[in-house]
Amino acid sequence: MTQYSFTAQRPLEKYHRCDVGFLVSFLMLWGLGLFTIIVCSKDYSINLMHKDAYYLVRRHLISSGIGFGLFMTFLFLDMNFIRKLVVPMLIVTILLCGMIFIKPLSSEINGATRWVKFPGGFTFQPSELVKFTLVLYMALYFEKQEEKEDESEKSVLVCVAVFVSFLALVLGQRDFSTTFFIMLVGILLFFVAGQKLNWLIPFGVIFAFIIFLVVTTNRFRLDRITGWLNPTQGHDNINMQANNAKTAISAGGFWGQGIGFGLSKLNKIPEVHADYIFAGWAESMGYIGVIIYLCILGFFGWRGYKTSLQCPTRFGAYGSFGCVSIIVMQSIANVMVVCGLLPSTGIPLPFFSVGGSSVMISMAMCGFILNTSRGESRDDYAATTIDELTIDDLTVL
Repeated sequence: MTQYSFTAQRPLEKYHRCDVGFLVSFLMLWGLGLFTIIVCSKDYSINLMHKDAYYLVRRHLISSGIGFGLFMTFLFLDMNFIRKLVVPMLIVTILLCGMIFIKPLSSEINGATRWVKFPGGFTFQPSELVKFTLVLYMALYFEKQEEKEDESEKSVLVCVAVFVSFLALVLGQRDFSTTFFIMLVGILLFFVAGQKLNWLIPFGVIFAFIIFLVVTTNRFRLDRITGWLNPTQGHDNINMQANNAKTAISAGGFWGQGIGFGLSKLNKIPEVHADYIFAGWAESMGYIGVIIYLCILGFFGWRGYKTSLQCPTRFGAYGSFGCVSIIVMQSIANVMVVCGLLPSTGIPLPFFSVGGSSVMISMAMCGFILNTSRGESRDDYAATTIDELTIDDLTVL
C-alpha cells in the first residue's frame, strides 16, 4: 500500500500568545513596588535628598520607563536574533565591568564602587547585567552542546571558564553577595541542563577558599555575620537596620498601620527605600500584605517555570528558567534578610527597591520570559511531518 509523507511549510498550531498570567503577576509586582516606594521614600527624599518628596519616585519611574522599553524589546525580538545578541551582550558586559576599575569612569556610593558613570548623572551597575547576560550565554551554550551528535565533544570547559571569569569580575567589585548569588544560579543552570558538575569542583573549591578569605579578612562583612548570629548585640551598630526592620514588621500587625502611618520606625532604617524596603510594605500592609506579596510572587514563579518547561527550544527553556530563578530567588533572599533569617546581603528586592539597574534588567528578563511563552520565532517555521499516512486514510488528495 502506497505511503505518503507531507511536510508543512508552516506549523500546524497557531503561534502562541504570551502567558497572560505571568504578565499580570509581573505588572502587579511592579505596581506594588511603586506604591511601596511612594510610601517609604517621602521622608528620606525630603530630609536627605533634594528637598523633594517625590525625587526617588520620579527616578524610579524614569528607570521603569527604560525598563519597559527593554521589556518590549525582548518580548518582540525574534528569538534567533536574541541568540545573535548574546555575544555582543557578553562583550558589552565585560567592558562595563572593566570600567568599574577605571576611577574616572566609576561612581562610588556609600563606600562601594560598583557603578559606571554616564553623562547626565546616569549611573549603571554592571553586576545586574551580568546576571541576565550570563544566563543567556549559558542557555545558548548548552543548546549548542546538546545539538552535537558526538557525546565526547560535550565539553563545558569554555562555559565554566566564562562563568568563573564573570564571578571574578563581580567579586573584584567587592560585591560579595551578588557574586555568591550568581554562583548559585549558575550551578543551578548546570544542574538543570544535565551537565556533569565535576567540571565545577576544582573551580568551586578555589572560589570557596577565596570567598572565605574575603569574608574573614573584612571586618565589616565579619561583623555582619556575627551580628546575624547574635541579633541582640550591637543594636545601635551593625544590627540597627535588621532590628529596626523586624520592629517595623511587628508594628504592622495583621492588618498593617495603613498608608503613611507608623513611619517613625522606618525613618530609623537607613535608606529603607533600598534593600530593606520590604519592611515598609510589611508595616503599612501588615501580615496580610506579606501573604499577598508571597502569593503573587509564587504565582509569578509558577507561571514562569511553567513557561520554561513548555518552551519548545532549549535556549528559551534554559534562559527563561534562569531568569525566573534570578527574580524569585533574589526576592526570597531579600525577604529573608529583612525578616532576620539571613545576614544582610545588599541584594535588592526586584521591582521594589529603588535602583535603576535592578528594575531595568528585571523587566528585560520578564520580556524574555514572555517571549519564550509565545513559542519559537515567527520566522522559524519548523517542518512538521505526517508519517505513515496511507492512501486509504486520505479523504482529499
